[in-house]
Amino acid sequence: MRGKRILLSFLLLVPAFAVRASDKPLLIELQPREFARPYGVSASGAVVAGTFANGGGFYWMPTTGVIAIGGISAVTVSGDGSTIIGSSLDSRGLTNASIWQRAAEWKVLGGFTPGAVGCDRSLSNVADVSRDGRVIVGHAWDGCISRAFRWEESTGMVAVGSSVPGEISDAAGVSGDGKVVVGSQQGADGYDKGAKWVDGKQELIPGVEGFVGQAKAANVDGTVIVGRICAPSAFRPGDANAQTAWVWSRLNGTRCLPAPRFRPTPGPPVNVTANATSDDGRVIGGEQGIGSADTEAIIWIDQEAFYLKDYLRAHGVPNAFETWVNTGSITDISPDGRILVGTGASASGFRGYIVILGDQR
Repeated sequence: MRGKRILLSFLLLVPAFAVRASDKPLLIELQPREFARPYGVSASGAVVAGTFANGGGFYWMPTTGVIAIGGISAVTVSGDGSTIIGSSLDSRGLTNASIWQRAAEWKVLGGFTPGAVGCDRSLSNVADVSRDGRVIVGHAWDGCISRAFRWEESTGMVAVGSSVPGEISDAAGVSGDGKVVVGSQQGADGYDKGAKWVDGKQELIPGVEGFVGQAKAANVDGTVIVGRICAPSAFRPGDANAQTAWVWSRLNGTRCLPAPRFRPTPGPPVNVTANATSDDGRVIGGEQGIGSADTEAIIWIDQEAFYLKDYLRAHGVPNAFETWVNTGSITDISPDGRILVGTGASASGFRGYIVILGDQR
């Protein structure tokens, strides 16, 4: 009954949470004491799912605030906000890709075969869910080699296939309609190449220089895909493609997404990643940095790059992230591109945020 009340509250809330065209951006900071890191947002923006810094999943709604739901983690939420996916332990103590649906218990999805032993206490891990909550993707272990999977109730967990026998693959996202899986395929050279799977057939995604790096997310029908490492030269300072993410569209092919500015580094390479996209591809969110302590969120609007903090301050939120150490990463975007979620860091620890862009995009 508690789950039904939550869903009813959500359905009643959606119209009230809709963004008016005249609204300026709004920044909602989750409380630092909760260390809640959002990773997914529902289609309306009224339900956000994520993971506490110390482990365990949560959901957030304007009417409830942050509510713990247990498990190991929660990584995203279905379009209607009723299905949350993440990880939890099975009866053997193995980490499993899992589903939480309007209840206080997690349902584990298991592995490719009954009785699979997994690798290092992990059997499967989840990455994304279709809008209707029926298709789930991620990777599962076959011995200690991971394989990308697609799961739905009628088929169970199915490996989506690999073009390089014996090498690992990973599914990082799925189109809203559940028909296109995106992720990466490791080649014999050890380089993770961006990949998509359509009808069980894998296709590597071409870039401006060989193949792109890992694909991270897709729009409603897989006609727009985003990811990290536009070209191998992205790791060569001074190259035109240095520190770039990418966007692929059926209409325009692959285009590099540069950061707002190049960041020199004497040590490890600075990575630029696109993590999420609106359905029309106009709003893309991601990050630039080396690690969680040195990363800033980026928003690309019509492929023009802005640091999220700078964008908000220039569009009516002058004190945006004033007390934060960094803005971290934009982790998800609503289909219409108006609501995004992310996670950064304050002096007291990791924090989460929600941004409503309003009519400024």
